[in-house]
Amino acid sequence: MENRIDPDAEEELFLQWKRFLDGRMNTGFFSPGRQRPSPPTLKWPTVRVNETLADFERMALQQLCACSATLEYGTGAVMNVRANYGTGILSSVFGAEIFVMDDQMNTLPTTRPMSGGVDAVRRLLDKGVPDLRAGYGEQCLAMGRYFVDLFADYPNVSRCVHVYHPDLQGPMDICELLWGSDLFIGLIDTPDLVHSLLELITETYIRFMREWEQIVPPRDGYSPHWGMMHRGRIMIRDDSAMNLSPEMFDEFIRPYDQRLLSEFGGGAVHFCGRGDHYIDSLTDMTGMYAVNMSQPECNDMERIFRNTIDKGIMLIGLQSDAAEAATGQGRDLRGRVHCC
Repeated sequence: MENRIDPDAEEELFLQWKRFLDGRMNTGFFSPGRQRPSPPTLKWPTVRVNETLADFERMALQQLCACSATLEYGTGAVMNVRANYGTGILSSVFGAEIFVMDDQMNTLPTTRPMSGGVDAVRRLLDKGVPDLRAGYGEQCLAMGRYFVDLFADYPNVSRCVHVYHPDLQGPMDICELLWGSDLFIGLIDTPDLVHSLLELITETYIRFMREWEQIVPPRDGYSPHWGMMHRGRIMIRDDSAMNLSPEMFDEFIRPYDQRLLSEFGGGAVHFCGRGDHYIDSLTDMTGMYAVNMSQPECNDMERIFRNTIDKGIMLIGLQSDAAEAATGQGRDLRGRVHCC
Protein backbone atom coordinates (compact mmCIF):
# COMPACT_ATOMS: atom_id res chain seq x y z
CA MET A 1 0.00 0.00 0.00
CA GLU A 2 2.81 2.37 0.84
CA ASN A 3 4.13 2.07 -2.73
CA ARG A 4 0.68 2.31 -4.36
CA ILE A 5 -0.33 5.56 -2.67
CA ASP A 6 0.33 8.76 -4.61
CA PRO A 7 0.36 11.48 -1.90
CA ASP A 8 -0.26 14.24 -4.44
CA ALA A 9 -3.34 12.46 -5.81
CA GLU A 10 -4.65 11.88 -2.29
CA GLU A 11 -4.09 15.54 -1.43
CA GLU A 12 -6.01 16.57 -4.55
CA LEU A 13 -8.90 14.29 -3.53
CA PHE A 14 -8.86 15.78 -0.03
CA LEU A 15 -8.94 19.30 -1.52
CA GLN A 16 -11.96 18.31 -3.63
CA TRP A 17 -13.73 17.25 -0.43
CA LYS A 18 -12.75 20.47 1.33
CA ARG A 19 -14.08 22.59 -1.56
CA PHE A 20 -17.35 20.70 -1.34
CA LEU A 21 -17.61 20.92 2.45
CA ASP A 22 -16.71 24.61 2.43
CA GLY A 23 -19.64 25.30 0.09
CA ARG A 24 -17.53 26.25 -2.91
CA MET A 25 -19.62 24.22 -5.37
CA ASN A 26 -22.67 26.07 -6.61
CA THR A 27 -24.68 23.56 -8.59
CA GLY A 28 -25.22 19.85 -9.13
CA PHE A 29 -23.96 17.15 -6.83
CA PHE A 30 -20.50 16.08 -5.74
CA SER A 31 -19.20 12.71 -6.89
CA PRO A 32 -15.40 12.72 -6.62
CA GLY A 33 -12.88 10.26 -7.99
CA ARG A 34 -9.16 9.66 -8.05
CA GLN A 35 -7.10 10.70 -11.04
CA ARG A 36 -6.22 7.09 -11.86
CA PRO A 37 -6.61 3.64 -10.30
CA SER A 38 -3.73 1.95 -8.50
CA PRO A 39 -4.30 -1.81 -8.59
CA PRO A 40 -2.59 -4.18 -6.13
CA THR A 41 0.29 -6.42 -7.13
CA LEU A 42 -0.97 -9.26 -4.93
CA LYS A 43 -4.34 -10.68 -3.98
CA TRP A 44 -5.57 -9.44 -0.62
CA PRO A 45 -6.97 -12.19 1.61
CA THR A 46 -10.57 -12.14 2.75
CA VAL A 47 -10.83 -11.67 6.52
CA ARG A 48 -14.14 -12.47 8.16
CA VAL A 49 -15.58 -10.21 10.86
CA ASN A 50 -15.37 -12.74 13.68
CA GLU A 51 -11.69 -13.35 12.93
CA THR A 52 -10.95 -9.70 13.69
CA LEU A 53 -12.61 -9.43 17.09
CA ALA A 54 -9.70 -10.84 19.07
CA ASP A 55 -6.86 -10.20 16.62
CA PHE A 56 -5.54 -6.68 15.98
CA GLU A 57 -3.49 -7.81 12.99
CA ARG A 58 -6.47 -9.35 11.24
CA MET A 59 -8.62 -6.32 11.98
CA ALA A 60 -5.95 -4.05 10.49
CA LEU A 61 -5.75 -6.31 7.43
CA GLN A 62 -9.53 -6.27 6.98
CA GLN A 63 -9.75 -2.49 7.31
CA LEU A 64 -6.80 -1.86 4.99
CA CYS A 65 -8.31 -4.22 2.42
CA ALA A 66 -11.14 -1.72 1.96
CA CYS A 67 -8.55 1.04 1.45
CA SER A 68 -6.83 -1.12 -1.15
CA ALA A 69 -10.11 -1.45 -3.03
CA THR A 70 -10.55 2.35 -3.19
CA LEU A 71 -7.11 2.59 -4.80
CA GLU A 72 -7.75 -0.33 -7.11
CA TYR A 73 -10.98 1.10 -8.52
CA GLY A 74 -10.06 4.79 -8.32
CA THR A 75 -13.13 5.73 -6.31
CA GLY A 76 -13.61 9.05 -4.53
CA ALA A 77 -13.70 7.51 -1.07
CA VAL A 78 -11.17 8.80 1.43
CA MET A 79 -9.04 5.95 2.75
CA ASN A 80 -9.93 5.35 6.38
CA VAL A 81 -9.87 2.61 9.03
CA ARG A 82 -11.41 2.22 12.46
CA ALA A 83 -11.55 0.01 15.53
CA ASN A 84 -14.42 -2.03 14.16
CA TYR A 85 -16.31 -3.66 17.04
CA GLY A 86 -19.91 -2.94 16.07
CA THR A 87 -22.73 -0.95 17.60
CA GLY A 88 -22.29 -2.25 21.14
CA ILE A 89 -18.95 -0.73 22.10
CA LEU A 90 -20.33 1.82 24.54
CA SER A 91 -23.16 -0.41 25.80
CA SER A 92 -20.56 -3.13 26.54
CA VAL A 93 -18.59 -0.57 28.57
CA PHE A 94 -21.71 -0.25 30.73
CA GLY A 95 -21.72 -4.02 31.25
CA ALA A 96 -24.16 -5.21 28.61
CA GLU A 97 -23.45 -8.74 27.39
CA ILE A 98 -21.66 -8.86 24.04
CA PHE A 99 -23.49 -10.89 21.40
CA VAL A 100 -21.27 -12.17 18.58
CA MET A 101 -23.15 -13.15 15.43
CA ASP A 102 -22.79 -16.58 13.82
CA ASP A 103 -19.71 -16.60 11.62
CA GLN A 104 -21.80 -17.37 8.53
CA MET A 105 -23.48 -13.96 8.94
CA ASN A 106 -20.10 -12.21 8.64
CA THR A 107 -21.46 -9.17 10.43
CA LEU A 108 -20.49 -7.12 13.45
CA PRO A 109 -21.46 -7.96 17.03
CA THR A 110 -23.85 -6.06 19.25
CA THR A 111 -24.99 -6.38 22.88
CA ARG A 112 -28.03 -7.83 24.63
CA PRO A 113 -30.23 -5.51 26.72
CA MET A 114 -29.57 -5.51 30.46
CA SER A 115 -31.84 -7.89 32.37
CA GLY A 116 -33.88 -6.44 35.19
CA GLY A 117 -35.72 -3.60 33.47
CA VAL A 118 -36.10 -0.40 35.48
CA ASP A 119 -34.18 -1.84 38.44
CA ALA A 120 -31.19 -2.54 36.18
CA VAL A 121 -31.30 1.05 34.93
CA ARG A 122 -31.30 2.35 38.50
CA ARG A 123 -28.29 0.17 39.30
CA LEU A 124 -26.41 1.66 36.34
CA LEU A 125 -27.21 5.15 37.60
CA ASP A 126 -26.03 4.29 41.11
CA LYS A 127 -22.66 3.15 39.71
CA GLY A 128 -22.12 6.35 37.70
CA VAL A 129 -19.65 6.59 34.82
CA PRO A 130 -18.29 3.07 34.19
CA ASP A 131 -14.71 1.95 33.65
CA LEU A 132 -13.99 2.98 30.07
CA ARG A 133 -11.90 -0.16 29.59
CA ALA A 134 -14.72 -2.57 30.38
CA GLY A 135 -16.39 -4.61 27.63
CA TYR A 136 -14.97 -3.69 24.24
CA GLY A 137 -13.59 -0.41 25.63
CA GLU A 138 -9.99 -1.49 26.14
CA GLN A 139 -9.82 -3.43 22.86
CA CYS A 140 -11.23 -0.46 20.99
CA LEU A 141 -8.72 2.01 22.43
CA ALA A 142 -5.87 -0.45 22.02
CA MET A 143 -6.80 -0.98 18.36
CA GLY A 144 -6.49 2.77 17.86
CA ARG A 145 -2.98 2.64 19.32
CA TYR A 146 -2.19 -0.36 17.11
CA PHE A 147 -3.12 1.57 13.96
CA VAL A 148 -1.02 4.58 15.00
CA ASP A 149 2.00 2.39 15.76
CA LEU A 150 1.54 0.27 12.63
CA PHE A 151 1.38 3.28 10.30
CA ALA A 152 4.30 5.15 11.90
CA ASP A 153 6.95 3.57 9.66
CA TYR A 154 4.99 4.21 6.46
CA PRO A 155 4.81 7.93 5.62
CA ASN A 156 2.30 7.63 2.76
CA VAL A 157 -0.03 5.39 4.75
CA SER A 158 0.31 7.53 7.87
CA ARG A 159 -0.50 10.69 5.92
CA CYS A 160 -3.23 9.39 3.63
CA VAL A 161 -5.05 6.65 5.57
CA HIS A 162 -7.16 8.26 8.29
CA VAL A 163 -8.05 6.51 11.54
CA TYR A 164 -11.61 7.55 12.33
CA HIS A 165 -13.49 7.31 15.59
CA PRO A 166 -15.23 4.04 16.52
CA ASP A 167 -18.97 3.47 16.35
CA LEU A 168 -20.27 4.85 19.63
CA GLN A 169 -23.78 5.26 18.18
CA GLY A 170 -25.82 8.13 19.71
CA PRO A 171 -27.04 8.59 23.29
CA MET A 172 -30.58 7.37 22.55
CA ASP A 173 -29.28 4.40 20.53
CA ILE A 174 -27.12 3.33 23.48
CA CYS A 175 -30.06 3.90 25.83
CA GLU A 176 -32.14 1.50 23.73
CA LEU A 177 -29.34 -1.08 23.57
CA LEU A 178 -29.07 -1.04 27.35
CA TRP A 179 -32.77 -0.82 28.24
CA GLY A 180 -34.26 -2.91 25.43
CA SER A 181 -37.64 -2.36 23.85
CA ASP A 182 -39.19 -1.56 27.24
CA LEU A 183 -37.48 1.81 26.81
CA PHE A 184 -40.46 2.90 24.71
CA ILE A 185 -42.72 2.34 27.70
CA GLY A 186 -40.20 4.11 29.92
CA LEU A 187 -40.39 7.22 27.73
CA ILE A 188 -44.02 7.58 28.88
CA ASP A 189 -44.01 6.03 32.35
CA THR A 190 -40.60 7.07 33.73
CA PRO A 191 -39.31 9.97 31.60
CA ASP A 192 -37.10 11.31 34.41
CA LEU A 193 -35.32 7.97 34.62
CA VAL A 194 -34.76 7.99 30.84
CA HIS A 195 -33.27 11.48 31.09
CA SER A 196 -30.98 10.39 33.92
CA LEU A 197 -29.70 7.47 31.89
CA LEU A 198 -29.21 9.67 28.82
CA GLU A 199 -27.22 12.11 30.94
CA LEU A 200 -24.97 9.30 32.17
CA ILE A 201 -24.53 7.88 28.67
CA THR A 202 -23.67 11.30 27.24
CA GLU A 203 -21.07 11.97 29.93
CA THR A 204 -19.53 8.53 29.35
CA TYR A 205 -19.60 9.12 25.58
CA ILE A 206 -17.69 12.38 26.02
CA ARG A 207 -15.06 10.79 28.25
CA PHE A 208 -14.57 7.91 25.82
CA MET A 209 -14.22 10.25 22.84
CA ARG A 210 -11.70 12.37 24.76
CA GLU A 211 -9.70 9.22 25.51
CA TRP A 212 -9.86 8.26 21.83
CA GLU A 213 -8.64 11.69 20.73
CA GLN A 214 -5.63 11.34 23.01
CA ILE A 215 -4.68 8.29 20.96
CA VAL A 216 -5.75 9.57 17.53
CA PRO A 217 -5.68 13.39 17.58
CA PRO A 218 -8.21 15.07 15.25
CA ARG A 219 -6.97 16.69 12.04
CA ASP A 220 -7.68 20.26 10.92
CA GLY A 221 -11.47 20.47 11.41
CA TYR A 222 -12.44 17.87 8.80
CA SER A 223 -13.19 14.25 9.70
CA PRO A 224 -13.46 11.06 7.66
CA HIS A 225 -16.24 8.55 8.18
CA TRP A 226 -17.14 5.57 5.99
CA GLY A 227 -14.90 6.96 3.25
CA MET A 228 -16.69 10.32 3.28
CA MET A 229 -15.69 13.62 4.89
CA HIS A 230 -17.57 16.08 7.06
CA ARG A 231 -16.72 19.17 9.06
CA GLY A 232 -16.37 18.80 12.82
CA ARG A 233 -15.08 15.81 14.79
CA ILE A 234 -18.02 13.52 15.51
CA MET A 235 -20.53 11.37 13.63
CA ILE A 236 -23.59 10.64 15.79
CA ARG A 237 -26.06 7.86 14.99
CA ASP A 238 -29.75 8.56 15.54
CA ASP A 239 -31.19 5.26 14.30
CA SER A 240 -33.59 5.01 17.25
CA ALA A 241 -35.11 8.37 16.35
CA MET A 242 -37.22 6.92 13.55
CA ASN A 243 -39.43 5.36 16.25
CA LEU A 244 -40.15 8.66 18.02
CA SER A 245 -42.36 11.66 17.38
CA PRO A 246 -40.84 15.09 16.67
CA GLU A 247 -41.81 16.15 20.19
CA MET A 248 -40.01 13.17 21.69
CA PHE A 249 -37.00 13.87 19.49
CA ASP A 250 -36.86 17.39 20.93
CA GLU A 251 -37.13 16.14 24.50
CA PHE A 252 -35.06 12.95 24.53
CA ILE A 253 -32.55 13.18 21.67
CA ARG A 254 -31.77 16.72 20.65
CA PRO A 255 -30.36 17.99 24.00
CA TYR A 256 -27.87 15.12 24.24
CA ASP A 257 -26.85 15.24 20.58
CA GLN A 258 -26.35 18.97 20.96
CA ARG A 259 -24.04 18.48 23.91
CA LEU A 260 -21.89 16.09 21.87
CA LEU A 261 -21.79 18.42 18.87
CA SER A 262 -20.80 21.34 21.09
CA GLU A 263 -18.14 19.30 22.87
CA PHE A 264 -16.44 18.08 19.68
CA GLY A 265 -16.53 21.08 17.38
CA GLY A 266 -19.66 20.05 15.53
CA GLY A 267 -20.10 17.14 13.17
CA ALA A 268 -22.61 15.02 11.33
CA VAL A 269 -25.59 12.80 12.11
CA HIS A 270 -26.49 9.50 10.47
CA PHE A 271 -29.91 7.91 10.53
CA CYS A 272 -31.44 4.82 8.96
CA GLY A 273 -35.07 4.63 7.94
CA ARG A 274 -37.40 7.60 8.16
CA GLY A 275 -36.18 10.95 9.46
CA ASP A 276 -38.23 13.54 7.59
CA HIS A 277 -40.62 13.93 10.53
CA TYR A 278 -37.91 15.42 12.78
CA ILE A 279 -35.35 16.65 10.22
CA ASP A 280 -36.12 20.33 10.84
CA SER A 281 -35.26 20.00 14.53
CA LEU A 282 -32.22 17.86 13.80
CA THR A 283 -30.69 20.39 11.45
CA ASP A 284 -31.43 23.35 13.71
CA MET A 285 -28.77 22.15 16.14
CA THR A 286 -25.63 24.26 16.43
CA GLY A 287 -22.64 22.58 14.78
CA MET A 288 -24.75 20.35 12.53
CA TYR A 289 -22.66 20.33 9.36
CA ALA A 290 -23.81 17.21 7.50
CA VAL A 291 -26.47 14.52 7.40
CA ASN A 292 -25.96 10.98 6.19
CA MET A 293 -29.10 8.93 5.51
CA SER A 294 -29.35 5.41 4.18
CA GLN A 295 -32.89 5.06 2.81
CA PRO A 296 -34.18 8.02 0.77
CA GLU A 297 -37.10 5.90 -0.39
CA CYS A 298 -38.51 6.04 3.17
CA ASN A 299 -38.47 9.83 3.23
CA ASP A 300 -40.08 12.88 1.68
CA MET A 301 -36.87 13.99 -0.01
CA GLU A 302 -38.09 17.50 -0.75
CA ARG A 303 -38.58 18.00 2.98
CA ILE A 304 -35.10 16.56 3.58
CA PHE A 305 -33.59 18.92 1.00
CA ARG A 306 -35.37 21.96 2.48
CA ASN A 307 -33.98 21.16 5.90
CA THR A 308 -30.44 20.28 4.86
CA ILE A 309 -29.01 21.74 1.68
CA ASP A 310 -31.32 24.78 1.69
CA LYS A 311 -29.96 25.55 5.17
CA GLY A 312 -26.34 25.12 4.07
CA ILE A 313 -26.03 21.64 5.61
CA MET A 314 -24.40 18.98 3.46
CA LEU A 315 -26.11 15.73 2.57
CA ILE A 316 -23.39 13.09 2.29
CA GLY A 317 -23.53 9.53 1.00
CA LEU A 318 -26.84 9.91 -0.84
CA GLN A 319 -27.49 7.21 -3.43
CA SER A 320 -26.83 8.57 -6.90
CA ASP A 321 -30.24 7.52 -8.23
CA ALA A 322 -31.96 9.67 -5.57
CA ALA A 323 -29.85 12.68 -6.54
CA GLU A 324 -30.42 12.10 -10.25
CA ALA A 325 -34.17 11.77 -9.70
CA ALA A 326 -34.21 15.09 -7.85
CA THR A 327 -32.21 16.94 -10.50
CA GLY A 328 -34.37 15.34 -13.18
CA GLN A 329 -37.38 16.96 -11.55
CA GLY A 330 -35.66 20.34 -11.60
CA ARG A 331 -34.48 20.34 -7.96
CA ASP A 332 -31.39 22.51 -7.45
CA LEU A 333 -29.04 20.53 -5.21
CA ARG A 334 -26.91 23.67 -4.71
CA GLY A 335 -23.62 21.72 -4.87
CA ARG A 336 -24.32 20.45 -1.34
CA VAL A 337 -25.10 16.78 -2.01
CA HIS A 338 -22.43 14.10 -2.10
CA CYS A 339 -23.24 10.91 -3.97
CA CYS A 340 -21.44 7.62 -3.47
